[in-house]
Amino acid sequence: MPDCRYPVSRTIFIALLIFLLTPVFVRAQRNVTGHAISIITPNLMKQTISYLASDSMKGRATPSPELDAAGEFIARQFKSFGLQPVKGSYFQELSFCYLDLGKETFLSVVKGIETRNFKIKDDFIPYEFSGSRPAEGEMVFAGYGITAPEYHYDDYKDLDVQGKIVAVLRQEPGQTDSTGKLFDGIALTHYSSLKEKQENAQAHGAAGILVMSGPLQYSSLQPTGFAWPSWSKTVSKDALLMDYCDKPAMCIPMVQVGESVITELFGRVDSLKRVQQRIEKTMQSHSFAIPNRILALNVSFTSKPIGGRNVIALLEGSDPALKNEVIVIGGHYDHIGCMKERQADSDYIFNGADDNASGTSGVLAVAKAFATMVESPRRSVMFIAFAGEERGLLGSATYVRKPLWPLEKTVAMLNLDMIGRNNPDSLYIIGARQNPGLLKVVRKQNKAIGFTLVESQNKQLEGGSDHASFFYQGVPVLFFFTGFHPDYHKVTDQADRIDADKAARVARLAFLTAWTVANENKHYKITGSADGTGK
Repeated sequence: MPDCRYPVSRTIFIALLIFLLTPVFVRAQRNVTGHAISIITPNLMKQTISYLASDSMKGRATPSPELDAAGEFIARQFKSFGLQPVKGSYFQELSFCYLDLGKETFLSVVKGIETRNFKIKDDFIPYEFSGSRPAEGEMVFAGYGITAPEYHYDDYKDLDVQGKIVAVLRQEPGQTDSTGKLFDGIALTHYSSLKEKQENAQAHGAAGILVMSGPLQYSSLQPTGFAWPSWSKTVSKDALLMDYCDKPAMCIPMVQVGESVITELFGRVDSLKRVQQRIEKTMQSHSFAIPNRILALNVSFTSKPIGGRNVIALLEGSDPALKNEVIVIGGHYDHIGCMKERQADSDYIFNGADDNASGTSGVLAVAKAFATMVESPRRSVMFIAFAGEERGLLGSATYVRKPLWPLEKTVAMLNLDMIGRNNPDSLYIIGARQNPGLLKVVRKQNKAIGFTLVESQNKQLEGGSDHASFFYQGVPVLFFFTGFHPDYHKVTDQADRIDADKAARVARLAFLTAWTVANENKHYKITGSADGTGK
């Protein structure tokens, strides 16, 4: 019988060694993160919140000198931690511009040797989603501009509109018929949408589109279009249209025209009314070419940058392969500014202490904790303070459109927004249902923090904050949020109402979650679908 005592004793020895060393390794890991967590203190959170939410910051509106000052402060903090700029800078300019009509916008009709020029506002008004480019061509009346196969209705059937300008009626057939013989009767379908009409005309090859109010439904044929600031004295600067500064001119020009243009094209308004009556009576299209008319149209937009900057810093990972992947920790640092009209001696500054000086403080605290680690995490970590969230997620929309790290290499995004109020022991986790892998990490790390997690199980992604921009681009996200309160978007959202201890605990949980994601060689999947609801 062979002697098996040595192999057995060696096995026992190895097992004992593993048993003895494992607690040491675990303790070492806890000591590493414990040191970092000790940096995230209520006092650190309070200092940052008090500065960003001070009256001197005037509510950090996008854009404003005060927002710029806040951004410079955040950048200095990142630099002092030893974090690196991304592509040579701590700043990323927002990609959005104010849009207005340029002086080159015009509409003319050529009949024989005569040219009639029409006046903007009185005779025609471009829509805000018009393409910014010229168009010229013969005129075609295309009914309601609808192609609806399921209703067996097509205003473009046997109609050649290639390179031509189409004139269409607003809404859809059957609006005067409560019996609903076609479409949904008096209830409008999506075919009545102006954007739908524009896209349909463009799909059929039209160079431009005119929209007319139907004489059967409207007593006034005055064009409305969009209230462009260049000619409207009643439009405030805050109502200026915004879009990407470098948005390509993909759409055809689209304007609404009034009675003078209708008369020029149809002879008189009653002629258009009779055609409309024929469509309503037969519930069939009656489209035709408008002879001896050439229409020249140009819609010209001017653009001016809105201003504002994201503030971004990077901690490069330590693993040769995983450092090419990144986790983003972000929160917006802007708020809504000041009251424009106020009574003397009244508070007029929306300080935005919870929304979102608290989340910004959390991002900075987590960044500082990461930066103090003896060894960097395996994956890279990017910290972003977003501008323009309060104006429609402008900062995060800019980033995902022009990412400074490939989105396909972005393994997760953790968003901190409003993390300092309400019950000391409760924390909302938005995106829980859509991001179960990340949720497991949060649950595990929360054992050391002790929150009662309120996990969102809505089928659609909730919370119209910056996490949504990433989620729509396929990046797994979680949103740390302590809930709404009566001071939300009020002048009473001030630093002295913040629970700094709670805010620090949220930041610690965010750090532990990010540390785990940055070190484990795992990838997370999104489940379900999203439809942002707005914060």
